[in-house]
Amino acid sequence: MAHEIEQFSDGTAAFVSARESAWHKLGTVTADALTAEDAMRLAALDGWSVRLVGLHATELTAEGTTLLDVPNHRASVRTHPKTGLPETLGVVGPDYTPVQNEEHAEFLNHLVDESGAHFETAGSLKGGRQVFLTMKLPQTLTIGRDDAVDLYIAAFNSHDGSTAFRIVVTPVRVVCANTLRAALRNAKSSYTVRHTSGARGRIAQARQALGLTFKYAEEFEKAAQRMLDAEMSTPVLRTVVDELWPLDGSDSPRKKTNRDVRWASIRNLFERADTQAGIRGTAWAGYNAITEYANHAAPARGADDLAKAAARAERVITGSADDVMERAFRLMAV
Repeated sequence: MAHEIEQFSDGTAAFVSARESAWHKLGTVTADALTAEDAMRLAALDGWSVRLVGLHATELTAEGTTLLDVPNHRASVRTHPKTGLPETLGVVGPDYTPVQNEEHAEFLNHLVDESGAHFETAGSLKGGRQVFLTMKLPQTLTIGRDDAVDLYIAAFNSHDGSTAFRIVVTPVRVVCANTLRAALRNAKSSYTVRHTSGARGRIAQARQALGLTFKYAEEFEKAAQRMLDAEMSTPVLRTVVDELWPLDGSDSPRKKTNRDVRWASIRNLFERADTQAGIRGTAWAGYNAITEYANHAAPARGADDLAKAAARAERVITGSADDVMERAFRLMAV
C-alpha cells in the first residue's frame, strides 16, 4: 500500500471518512459530519508546511567531492505529520508554487459557502505526494421514482509537481456507492489550476467557474432520466463495451481472455446484480454496469483484500476511471 493511501509506522493511515462513505470506508470513520478542521486533523494533513528547498548535486571524482548547484529545480519538502522531520516529496520546476493542505480545505469551504455541505473524506496518497478532500453536497438527484444520486465536490492536489490542483463534481449513485462521471456538453464539471505564482488567485476564480456545478447537476439528472426511459438489450450493451475496450486480430491470447472476463463481469452486473434492481434493461442500467465495473469490479493490484480496496479507493478518488465512464456516457446518452 506504499503507493496508495499513506500509512505510518504507528499503524495509522492518512485517511478519514465521515459516517458511511462512498469511498470504501478505509482509515478513520467518524460518527458525525466533518468540518475542515476535523478533516485536516484526523487525516494527518495539517501542519505540513510544504516549502521549496534549493537542490545540489554531488560529483565524486578522484580529486575529491564537488558540490554543484541545481539552479532550475527545487525540492518540495514537507514537515512529516508524525515525526516532525523534513521529508522530500518531489523535485519541481522554478515556477512551481505550493498550495498548502489548509488552503485546499479553505477553498472547498468557500466554494460551498452556506450550502450545508460537509467534508466526507480526506487523505494523502503515495507517501504524501498527493492529497484529496471531498465534500458531500446536501442535494440529492432522483432518477425515476427512487434511484437516488448524491452529489460531491472533490479537490485533488499534488505536492510533487505531478498534477495540477483539480476540482471535480462527482455524482455517486447511493445504492452501490458508484461514482458516475459524465461529459455533458454545456455544463462544466471540473476545474484545473496550475501550480504557479498566480495559483491562489485562480483558485479564487474557480468558485465562479464551478457555479456551473448546479447546471451540471440539472443536466446530468435530465440525461440520466432519458437513459432510464430508453430500453437496452444485452447485445447492444456488448457493442458499447467492445467500443470502449477494442481488440484487433494481433492482440495476445491473454488480452482476449481479459476481454472475455471483463464482459462476463459487466454482463452479470447488467442482468443479475441487485444494484440494477428497478432499472434493469435500460440504458441507465447499462451505463451503471460499466461504471460499477470500472470503479469496483475491475482487477486491482494488492497483496491482500485491504490493499486491493485501497487501490480501488485511489482509482475512484484520483479519477483514473473517468475516461472510460465519460466515453461510456457519450456512447449511451439518448
